[in-house]
Amino acid sequence: MSKTDTDAPGTAAVSDLPSADAPPRHRWWILAVIGLAQLMVVLDGTIVNIALPSAQQDLGFSDGDRQWIVTAYALAFGSLLLLGGRIADLFGRKVTFLVGLVGFAVASAVGGAATSFEMLVIARAAQGVFGALLAPAALSLLTTTFTDPKERGKAFGVYGAIAGAGGAIGLLLGGLLTEHLDWRWTLYVNLVFAAAAFIGGAVLLQRTTRDKSTTLDIPGAVLVGGGLFSLVYGFSNAEHNDWSSPEVWGWLVAGAALLAAFTWWQTRSSHPLLPLRVLLDRNRGASFISVLISGAGMFGVFLFLTYYLQQSLGYTPVETGLAFLPMVAALMATSTLATSVLVPRIGPKPVVPLGMGMAAAGMIWMTGLDLSSTYTTGVLPPLLVAGLGLGLVMSPAMALAVDGVDAKDSGVASATVNAMQQVGGSIGTALLNTLATSAATDYLVGKDPSNPAVQAQANIEAYSTAYWWSAVFFAVGLVASVVLYRRGVPKQDPDAAPVVHM
Repeated sequence: MSKTDTDAPGTAAVSDLPSADAPPRHRWWILAVIGLAQLMVVLDGTIVNIALPSAQQDLGFSDGDRQWIVTAYALAFGSLLLLGGRIADLFGRKVTFLVGLVGFAVASAVGGAATSFEMLVIARAAQGVFGALLAPAALSLLTTTFTDPKERGKAFGVYGAIAGAGGAIGLLLGGLLTEHLDWRWTLYVNLVFAAAAFIGGAVLLQRTTRDKSTTLDIPGAVLVGGGLFSLVYGFSNAEHNDWSSPEVWGWLVAGAALLAAFTWWQTRSSHPLLPLRVLLDRNRGASFISVLISGAGMFGVFLFLTYYLQQSLGYTPVETGLAFLPMVAALMATSTLATSVLVPRIGPKPVVPLGMGMAAAGMIWMTGLDLSSTYTTGVLPPLLVAGLGLGLVMSPAMALAVDGVDAKDSGVASATVNAMQQVGGSIGTALLNTLATSAATDYLVGKDPSNPAVQAQANIEAYSTAYWWSAVFFAVGLVASVVLYRRGVPKQDPDAAPVVHM
C-alpha cells in the first residue's frame, strides 16, 4: 500500500504523538461502553433460546420453524461481518458503532412486539445485520484505544471474558426474564443495553473522518457474504436432511466455491474487502482458526448442557442459568490471567494449546453424566475445567488476531475474528445437533420410544455424543495451535493501530 497511515481510511484523526505518551484519558470508560455493546451482541446468540418454547406457544409456529429464530440472527451476522468491518474502517468507527447500536435497538423492539413468526424472524435477521456493523467497530475501537501492551492485555482480558461468557450470561438472563416477565423481554432488554452504550459512545468517542478516495469492495462483499451464508445455511440444513441431500451438500459446495472466488478476487481488487496481508501473519492466522474451532466447541457446553439440565435433571430456566455461573467465573479469571500475565511472558504457543486441551478434557468428562448425576459432583467439575480452558483460548486468540494490524485494517481484522466465532458457532450447532439426533435415533432402534425411561436414556446418548464431538473439535484446535503459533512472546509494533483521539 502506498498510502500513509494519516490518509488511510478511517484514520484521519490519528494522533501524531507516540501512543504510549498519549493514551486516551477516558479509555477505561471506553472499555466499559465497548464491553456493554459486545455483551449485548454476544448474549443475543443465546438469550432467546430459553424463551423459544414460550414464543412458540404465543405465536403458534411449528417445531421445524423454531430453529429459524436462532439461525436468522446467525446467518445475517456471520455473513455480513466482513462488510461491517470495512464500513467501520471507511466511514469511521464511532459513526458505525452508534448506527449499529440504534439499528440493533430498533430491531430488538420490533422483535419484542412481533405478532407473527415472520415478523420475529425478520427482526432477528435485522439484529444480525446491525450486529455485523456493531461488533467489528467495537473491537476496532478497543484495538486503537489501548496501545500500551500491559493495558491492552488487561482490556482484551475483559473483552475476551465477555465474548466467552456472554452465551452463559444470555442463558441466565433469558431464564430470569422469561420466568418472571415475558419472553418478549429477552428482546426488549436490548433497549437498555443499547441506550447506555449509545450515551457513553456519543460522549466519549471522537468522530473520525471518511476517506472519500476509497470505495467499498462490493463484489468482494457479495462473494464472501454469499459464501458464508451458503456454508452456515448448508450446515443448518443438515439438522433436518440427510448429508447426501442436495439441500446440504449443494449449499456447502456453493459456499466453498464462492469463498474460493472471494479469495481470488481479493488479489485483484484495488480496494479489497479483506486484504490478504491481514490473514498471512502466522500468529494471526492461528488465532482465527482457534476462535473458529472454540466457537464450534463451546456449543457443546451451552446448548446441550442446557438441554441436559432442563430435560434430564428438571432444572428451571433460572436454575439452568445459575448453573453456568461458576464456568463464567472460571473463564473470566483465566481470560485476564492469559492476556495480562501468561502471553506477555511466555507467548501464546503454550497457553492456547493448554486451554484447548483443558476444554477437551472437560467435554470428555461430561460424557459420564447420566440421569442420576448431581450438580456438585457430576456437572460442576467438568464445567469448571471447560471454563478455565476456554478462558485460556478466547482472550489470547482474539487479542492476537488484531495485534499488529495497521489502523486502516483494524476494523476488517476485528470483523474477521467475530465472523470466525459466529460461523464456528453456527457450524458447531448444526453439526452437533445432527450427530446428537442420529445417536438418539440409533439408540431407539428396537426399543419403545413411548416409554419415558427409554426416551430419557436416548436423550443422554444424544448429549454424550455431542460432548464427544465437542472434545474432538478442541483436540483439533490443540494440534492446530501447537503447529501454527510462533514460539516466544509476540513482538510489539509501535506503529500498528495508533491511538485515535477520544
